[in-house]
This record gives sequence, structure tokens and C-alpha cells, in this order.
Amino acid sequence: MKMTAGELIFFDTNILLSATDSSRESHKNAAALLKNILKAGYNPVVSGQVIREYLIVATRPADANGFGMSPGDAVHNIKQFEKKMIVYDEKRAASEILQHLIIKHSICGKRIHAANIAAVMKTHGIRYIVTDNWEDFSSFEEINILTSSEAVEILLLQ
Repeated sequence: MKMTAGELIFFDTNILLSATDSSRESHKNAAALLKNILKAGYNPVVSGQVIREYLIVATRPADANGFGMSPGDAVHNIKQFEKKMIVYDEKRAASEILQHLIIKHSICGKRIHAANIAAVMKTHGIRYIVTDNWEDFSSFEEINILTSSEAVEILLLQ
């Protein structure tokens, strides 16, 4: 996979969560990506949806599959991520693309979250996503999917 300097790389919520939680299997890869992606010449991107999803998990109690963070700590983490990332808003065009993707791929329920990310990516011309939930995006031929380990190899170790 050939990528060019300056390429926009979308980061899925699970990458930010893994960077935060040292007990996650992909913690080292996620942390390395966030620390070194700019130095490697790529532009990391998230959307408002990713920020909301991160805050939901970060502040949810640990016994409910969350991190149990205080709102202040969770927001602090987001502010640190935002220093290194571009945050794209959803535009009307993304809503139209989302609707098209839902019909084209017969998407229902929770999969609409992934479809929305795909729509935002398409709206902004982003071709690559880093996610450890690759199956969520596998039906979108518009997207090139990298797991965190693949992203470390391709983006950081070239």
C-alpha cells in the first residue's frame, strides 16, 4: 500500500481508547501511532462522532465496560488528542452520503455508526482509516482499512 506524505488518516474511536487503556492488546500500537503520526508526515483526523464515542466510553463506569473516568479527565484526554489531530465536522453532504450508503449496503442498527464515519471520510476525501474493528468497515469499498499493527508498519516503519 503506497501512501503519500500529507495523507489524511482517519482514526476510529477504538484507537483513541486503546491509546488510553494500557490493558488493551493494541495499546502500544495505538500510543505509538498517536505519538509519531505527525512526525511520519501524515495528518490524523477524527470527527465529532469519534469524540462523542470516546467520551461515552471514558466516562461510563468500569463495571459497564467503560473506563470510569471523571468528565474532566476524559475532556482533558480529548484536548490532548485534538492537539495532534484535525477534527472534521459533519456536513450536509455527509448526511446525503450516509443515506446513500445505508441503502446501497442495506445497513441497519449499530452499523450506521460505521457508515457515518465512512460518509464523513468520503465527504472530506479521506481514503484511509485506522481501526481495530476492521469488520465494521469491510463493506465500504471506498475505504482502505488499516489495523493499528498494520498502520505502525506502513506509516511509521517505512
